[in-house]
Amino acid sequence: MATRKEIDGSAGVPQFYGKELRYQREKAGMTLEKLAEGSFYGITLLSEIEHGNRSMPPDLAQHADRVLGTDGYFARGCDDVRKAKRKGHAEYFERVLEAEKRAETIEEWSPGVFPGLLQTEAYARALFHAERILELPEEIDEKVNGRLARAQLFEADHRTPQYWAILPESLLRLPILPPQQMAEQLDHIAALIRRGRIFTQILPWNAGAHALMLSNAMVLDFADAPPLVYMEGQHHGNTVDDPALVKQYRRSYDLLRAAASPPGVSLTMIEEAAEDYRNGLQPVRLERRHMA
Repeated sequence: MATRKEIDGSAGVPQFYGKELRYQREKAGMTLEKLAEGSFYGITLLSEIEHGNRSMPPDLAQHADRVLGTDGYFARGCDDVRKAKRKGHAEYFERVLEAEKRAETIEEWSPGVFPGLLQTEAYARALFHAERILELPEEIDEKVNGRLARAQLFEADHRTPQYWAILPESLLRLPILPPQQMAEQLDHIAALIRRGRIFTQILPWNAGAHALMLSNAMVLDFADAPPLVYMEGQHHGNTVDDPALVKQYRRSYDLLRAAASPPGVSLTMIEEAAEDYRNGLQPVRLERRHMA
């Protein structure tokens, strides 16, 4: 017999409403199956909502209010939950923030900076400070903490999606932090690779013309939903779910993967770059490479 898992309603807004949903459901003498009847959702989603792991869609909140007789309580609360779960993130990123927790695979190409899921606190903070110079320190802290929280996907007590990142070699040689912190950023990525949490390939600096030269891309696959592609600019994001477009982006990503160095070679490149920063050889080596 499965052990009943208690819900800590004080842990956050999603847990607070999730605990209340379970209370109202059990008060009405309903099982998850019974509550799901008449909605477009299954018991797995309802269970995830009760434990604070998923947001409640507005139409499901209205269904719960109607079935449980809670007078619009959950319809009013689902906005609070969504806002709490995207704390520190832009509104346009909300769909991806929810989706990457359900994804079976995430494939990402990030030509300008290390992807958010792989960033250390120092790296993320440097990026936010460079762009949001008028924001208060606590606002920057909220964004940094929100970004770091996403990386809980790779922790041992969470279901880990298969994550595949392709990165240009130039990122290894772009010192946006002091040398020791750059080494720590690269060490962090190498540690995730060695722990089997992620796959990473480096696109060599002299690879020539290649797919996806004009944009970044994140491709997400799910067990129970169609795939998505997410692309992001400086102040906007765009989620693509049209099957034909998703197929094209997947083909482009596969072509890019074919042009990149194998995972083993890529790990060596990352670790050597980290060692160079520790030994004071960056950006000297990059300057010499350009002069050669």
